Amino acid sequence: MSAVALKRDAYQEVWQTYKLTGDPRTRDRLIVKYGPLVKYVAGRLAMGLPPHIDVDDLVSYGVFGLFDAIEKFDPSRAVKFETYAIARIRGAMLDSLRAYDWIPYSVRQKAKDLERAYAKIEAREGRSATDVEVALELGISAAQLDKMLQEVRGMAVVSLDDVWSGDEDTSGGMRPIEVLEDPNAEDPERHVEFEDRKRILAESIAKLPEKERRVVSLYYYEGLTSKEISQVLGVSQSRISQLHSKAIMRLKGRLARQLGV
Repeated sequence: MSAVALKRDAYQEVWQTYKLTGDPRTRDRLIVKYGPLVKYVAGRLAMGLPPHIDVDDLVSYGVFGLFDAIEKFDPSRAVKFETYAIARIRGAMLDSLRAYDWIPYSVRQKAKDLERAYAKIEAREGRSATDVEVALELGISAAQLDKMLQEVRGMAVVSLDDVWSGDEDTSGGMRPIEVLEDPNAEDPERHVEFEDRKRILAESIAKLPEKERRVVSLYYYEGLTSKEISQVLGVSQSRISQLHSKAIMRLKGRLARQLGV
């Protein structure tokens, strides 16, 4: 038997022991094993957050999500714990941020203004809007547009995920796409709607300017953090955050226009 198989079997036994006994020492072994997931999620989530949000705070919130995931995980199901835990950890971080109402109304309004500007220009021109065009549409300078994009960073935290997989339920941020589906309970209407949104989203991503498309690909498909993406593209992390914000504003504007929402 391979070393990987032995390692997997060893932790299956740990899970079985914990679920049968609830032994605190066994739980500690699981916390140590999966603790790095919290830092991983915090690092990725931080790219879409305002600068004043401390990554260490995200880690603190995420730890509670990890505890919850360990308690509620069912090893008998054909779902990887990492997949299950990442959703719970991320949900705990977002729930904590929402509780502090960390996005002021003025910032939400600016995000809406940006979405409308991108959508209006791109519907009229049939291509991606440039920064100059967006600034003119909003009646602001290029420098003010840059500042505005920095301010709305936090609005891009869950946007792509919402489009990608629908609304979150009330069980701590789990979404249907992140768990194994029951083929006998599939809702055809939801499936068609989900596939249609995926198609529209894929087409919208393909139309993004190259740098924004690369940021989206590296972040959402390759799972890189903002620091790793900045190293790959050779630009600063603040520049990566700005490209990410612009991509999200474009995508939300296009999806709103095409889906009529």
